[in-house]
Amino acid sequence: MQFSLWQVAVLAVIQGVTEFLPISSDGHLVVVRPLLFSAGSAPANAMDLTIVLHLGTLGSILVYYFRRIVRLVGEDRHVLWTLAVGTLPAVALVLGCKAAFGEQFERILQSELLAGFMLPVTGLALLWAMLQRPGAREYRELTWREALVIGICQAAAILPGLSRSGTTIAAGLGVGLTRSAAATYSFLLAIPALAGAGIYEAVSLVKDRQPLSAPPAFLAIGAAISFVVGLVALWSLERLLARGQLQWLAWYCIILGVAVIVWQLVQNGSQIM
Repeated sequence: MQFSLWQVAVLAVIQGVTEFLPISSDGHLVVVRPLLFSAGSAPANAMDLTIVLHLGTLGSILVYYFRRIVRLVGEDRHVLWTLAVGTLPAVALVLGCKAAFGEQFERILQSELLAGFMLPVTGLALLWAMLQRPGAREYRELTWREALVIGICQAAAILPGLSRSGTTIAAGLGVGLTRSAAATYSFLLAIPALAGAGIYEAVSLVKDRQPLSAPPAFLAIGAAISFVVGLVALWSLERLLARGQLQWLAWYCIILGVAVIVWQLVQNGSQIM
């Protein structure tokens, strides 16, 4: 069983939008996948599709923040150290959980009910962020301790429904960054996270010799769609942040989370009966 082109396209659009808008890409993918497939009809392994969609959104960051990335290897080298410190918690958490829980860890991350509970947490984090008075500091002024705090928030967002960009932007605002600086640092911090996850999953895919979940042409189209949609999402987020309008996304996460919880409880209740 393989993904059809329309299924790849739908997942690519969701990935492109939700990777950057602070509404949790993993949470949306976990919730949407059961709706795209009837029971037992989904491809057994979608790791290759996950990789190419993440590569598409990684490309969006590299293009959108190209000048700032170039600056990192020049006058802003200090930021590279804070990015390294901020990445460590996510690496430690993922490797530790995989070693401790194995396949059970993967099943936890695919829980629709867990995503339902975490989406309102994302919404509350966004509401809190919008209540904070914008700081005056730039991301270049972050200390390693502040970078570690933001990194811990990024690591927590491994849970489906807890937005990586939402938690890291909120943490950035919490340590006194301007809204623009908080968003920029959040997405610079996403580069090693997305690249590392892609490499890890690619190595696992080759090691396990899993068949492709979609034809190569479909995977390439999915990567292109997630790239283009990701650029639009980054542009939109910067403007929403500048206007202080993230509360609309916050209420969306809260309402969606409650709906998913009700859906899962009703579904689980009917299965028991």
